[in-house]
Amino acid sequence: MIRRILFFMLIVLTGLSACSDNDSFTTSPTATLTFSTDSVKMDTVFSTVGSRTYDFWVYNHSRAGVRIQSVRLRQGNQTGFRVNVDGSYLDNSLGSVVTDLEVRRDDSIHVFVELTAPENGQDEPQLISDDLIFTLESGVEQRVALQGCSWDAVFMHDWVISSNTTIESAKPIIVYGGLKVDSAATLTVKNTTLFFHDQAGVDVYGTLKTENTLMRGDRLDHMFDYLPYDRVSGQWRGIRIHSSSFGNELISSEIRNAEDGIVCDSIAFNSDQQRLYMERSVVHNCKGYGLLTYNSQVDLVKCQFTNTLGDCVSVCGGAVVMKDCTLGQFYPFSAARGAALRFANYDGSQAYPLHAFQMTGSIVTGYADDVVMGEMLEGDSITPFAYYFENNLLRMPQVENDTVNFVNIRWETPDDSIQGKQHFRLVDEDNLMYDFHLDSLSTAKGLGCYEYQE
Repeated sequence: MIRRILFFMLIVLTGLSACSDNDSFTTSPTATLTFSTDSVKMDTVFSTVGSRTYDFWVYNHSRAGVRIQSVRLRQGNQTGFRVNVDGSYLDNSLGSVVTDLEVRRDDSIHVFVELTAPENGQDEPQLISDDLIFTLESGVEQRVALQGCSWDAVFMHDWVISSNTTIESAKPIIVYGGLKVDSAATLTVKNTTLFFHDQAGVDVYGTLKTENTLMRGDRLDHMFDYLPYDRVSGQWRGIRIHSSSFGNELISSEIRNAEDGIVCDSIAFNSDQQRLYMERSVVHNCKGYGLLTYNSQVDLVKCQFTNTLGDCVSVCGGAVVMKDCTLGQFYPFSAARGAALRFANYDGSQAYPLHAFQMTGSIVTGYADDVVMGEMLEGDSITPFAYYFENNLLRMPQVENDTVNFVNIRWETPDDSIQGKQHFRLVDEDNLMYDFHLDSLSTAKGLGCYEYQE
């Protein structure tokens, strides 16, 4: 019995000793904290718009617990950083500080950081930095650097253009809800970047003209460390040209990461009314179509249409001319991607007379063996289906014995030494980075929207 009592007491004392060791704290200056990072570098944010949440861990690898006398922002509430340390918020009204925290031996605490930057009065993004200072009970100070960029912007909500308007802005414009151009109005946008919030887009009932304009989604942060949201498709709705709209012109402009890049709604075809003219412009990385037209007269000169879940360019009827264009179907997010080029005289059961489709001096390529689809309404010998290709590189099976519709064609096949993505300077599927200028080894020199440069 005595042995059992002594054994039990030994176990209790050992347990108490262990608890005592674990609960002991030190003020030795050699006992410091370890951080999972020495700096938190944030993505650029628009001024007054909150960032996503960043986080890091604080570890105590010392032999005893460490008390944190305070955690504070060096510049207080002046920079816009917001911090939560182990569930305690650095309240700006209380001096942006928390006090009396404990980190036991072999334990850790979690820190969360966000940024809502004030306006800075500049046109360009401005660097914002601060330090998060941990002052230990020993008097030792340890720091984690906080860094971000803020960009002043103009914010527009449910924007309606009801009269002729010209926009030229050094600051980016953020569109919430959408941008509508009324039927009696012409909107001209020059030297401006338009950022569209989720589900926002452009509805054109009148006329849209752009020059040196970028349209894209408004996410400036990253989905993953290697992947900015700007490389992810489907960030906004894109441009819809409604049936009342004519005379639209996009010059040296870019549309990227939309649902559908540009859609021209169906109308009664009128050969005297041009609906859309594009020159030296880019439509890239769309979750739907790049360009979809119905019964429209469209001219495309030196334009790039690339990487879409649907067709890069889809023509249903009308009259479309493409000159010196580059079409590349390398959409990375689905193997069920559409064609690089599709032209047809119907959609579903609806006939759309294809009065003319003409392509010259262009490149049409992609992952699939056949990325060019010409589709004629089955059993219909009346609805026009007119097309003509001259001096192009086409990735498709060679069309034999047709020198009327296909003239001087470079047929690309899977057996070619240079094919598909090998034509271009950069097709990086891992990081979703693309440069559709021609590579030095390309057999398509002299074709496409970019002049070859050594």
